[in-house]
Amino acid sequence: MKYSHILNYLAVAFGGALGALTRTLIYEWFAKSGNDRLYPLPTLTVNVVGSFLMGIAWCCLVEKSLLPPLWKDIVSVGFLGALTTFSTFSLDVFRLFQSDRFAEALAYMLASVLLCVLATSLGYRSVSTLVNG
Repeated sequence: MKYSHILNYLAVAFGGALGALTRTLIYEWFAKSGNDRLYPLPTLTVNVVGSFLMGIAWCCLVEKSLLPPLWKDIVSVGFLGALTTFSTFSLDVFRLFQSDRFAEALAYMLASVLLCVLATSLGYRSVSTLVNG
């Protein structure tokens, strides 16, 4: 295995650890409210925030190459890969359906997709405008 591959894997692992920790802290923050009706807002929150950050990362790391390529592994693959939670999103929808909360499940699916795509676009446009002046 080449040294550069090992460095890339370590970068992903480091970013992933930070992303997983951030996700846990967000979930704990919501749990402190004690309001069960906030479910599944923690997952929606990490997905929208993660999508916004992905837009920023794509602009800065891929299109503008403002940081060395290793940062793409740390931020996009590692941190945001661990922070965002599509598998958890799927489980949340399943659980809402299982609880006969059909309208909430559909609203959550729609909100997740629309808000995350909008957040990615907003993140990208925000940084692109700053970088391009």
